[in-house]
Amino acid sequence: MTLSEEAMCFLEEHIPELAEVAFKQAYWAALAFGNSVLISDNGKLVEVFPDGKRKFIKKLPLPTPVTRGQRLNIP
Repeated sequence: MTLSEEAMCFLEEHIPELAEVAFKQAYWAALAFGNSVLISDNGKLVEVFPDGKRKFIKKLPLPTPVTRGQRLNIP
């Protein structure tokens, strides 16, 4: 199946929405299977358990500002 340029652009525009839905689905599926999940909550790494309890893991570093095309060297 070949997609037109217009169809491909339309689908690419919806990638962020599809990714958000996939992450939410994975989050709830993990909890439904009895597993905990790690989330970022206001600059903190938090473990969420199926019963709704939350456990603080650690404070997360501030985001690193970047510009388009910038390369970062991570040691």
